[in-house]
Amino acid sequence: MKNIFIFIIVLCGVLAAQNKTLATNMAGKIAKGKSMETKLEKATLGAGCFWCVEAIYQRLEGVEKVESGYSGGHVKDPSYEDVCTGRTGHAEVIQVTFDPKKLSFKELLEVFFRTHDPTTLNRQGADVGTQYRSAIFYHTDEQKKIAEQVMNETNAAKIWDNPIVTEISQFIDFYKAEEYHQNYYNENSYKPYCMMVINPKLSKFRKEFSGKLKKETK
Repeated sequence: MKNIFIFIIVLCGVLAAQNKTLATNMAGKIAKGKSMETKLEKATLGAGCFWCVEAIYQRLEGVEKVESGYSGGHVKDPSYEDVCTGRTGHAEVIQVTFDPKKLSFKELLEVFFRTHDPTTLNRQGADVGTQYRSAIFYHTDEQKKIAEQVMNETNAAKIWDNPIVTEISQFIDFYKAEEYHQNYYNENSYKPYCMMVINPKLSKFRKEFSGKLKKETK
């Protein structure tokens, strides 16, 4: 009988150790999963009408999510009508969530500097006003450094005839635009603005960055 009791005690100890090991492994896997989630990064960019910029970055490999909104101003939670007055200080922007393992911040900015005209102050084509300014709102010092580097390289390469006037400022707030602005081109590609303004930008993007397109959007 004594041997049976000893056997039961030893068995309980072994099972307890195994459960502890399983719990530790499970916790490790959960922590690893959370760690992988936090490795996604954000970029906030203004390049004229956010409908145009959203349509481009939605098609870029490595981009997980694109939201249209407002940034760079002094008015809290502005509406589209507020921003259109030009008195809020906000620019129309997109906030991009991307996977740096698939798409570096530098590559993201190379697309940025080639798919809009960064040399025109407070305008893109017929869209005029401070809300349409070219801007990079950096989230980290590293993003600031890279933004300055890519801008200098683009200037030196003479890709544009005139000097770049893109604003590089620290990110403070992002206010998501109204729901009807989200996913605009994909849901309204038949509308005149999309056909006349966005389609040419997308064609240029597809031609210059064919190797970086998501497979389903080529």
